[in-house]
Amino acid sequence: MASPTRTRRSMPSRLEILQMKLRRVERGGDRWALRWQAALAVIDVTIISFFIFGPFLRSGPSYLIIDYMIAVWIFAELLARIFAAGSLRAILKRPMTWIDLVILGTLLFPNALFNFAFLRAMRLWAIGESPLFAVILKRLGCHSYRDVVRASLNFLVFLFMVTGFVYTTFFYHQNGLVGFIDALYFTVATMTTTGFGDITLPGPLGKLTSVVTMIVGISLFVRLAQSIVRPYKVLYPCEACGLQRHEVDAVHCKACGHLLNIPNDND
Repeated sequence: MASPTRTRRSMPSRLEILQMKLRRVERGGDRWALRWQAALAVIDVTIISFFIFGPFLRSGPSYLIIDYMIAVWIFAELLARIFAAGSLRAILKRPMTWIDLVILGTLLFPNALFNFAFLRAMRLWAIGESPLFAVILKRLGCHSYRDVVRASLNFLVFLFMVTGFVYTTFFYHQNGLVGFIDALYFTVATMTTTGFGDITLPGPLGKLTSVVTMIVGISLFVRLAQSIVRPYKVLYPCEACGLQRHEVDAVHCKACGHLLNIPNDND
């Protein structure tokens, strides 16, 4: 018969239970975890909306209050991720951790680090990587368009990042609405290689910004077009050769002939 001391030691402590729940919220696919992920996604969308429309609100008295409230929330998220991971080294290997650290710095020191505020748009990637994202697409019957949606999401992230950089670097002295629209207009015209030329960025930095925007913008457009045109394939690694993508009704791997057992999305 086990002693009471051993039984107590085998039972998880409150901190361990909390750690397991945080991991479940972060990576779980059950109904309880998805509800928490939905609530967190709503908060993330609200924060991103504030980042996008921040230039219109910067003159208001409540701007800094909301700014610091978001900083507290992101700091709490970082602490929760570190606690759930159980290792600071493991959490530092995630790109989103460094993105949130930079965003946190721009929120705590908005006047000194306003030039890096464009990085706040990268929080859109957190929504795309959530298990909730795949579940929503599946329930809407859009699972076959997952690559298209992710490519569109990457395009939007880059669009708002470049717009934010152009605005804070070249149009920050203008009024929020006028300057932001000019930055957005220049970014779209450059990414699509339309090049009307009515708005240009001065100096070597402006030219380099235009070059990078055109190169990356065209690449994202090609990626988006490929996602729309190419046939849908399921993501299922072959156990023999490691090939990732296969036709929906594939029985054997087209690379090595290994027998596949692709699950049905409707199950």
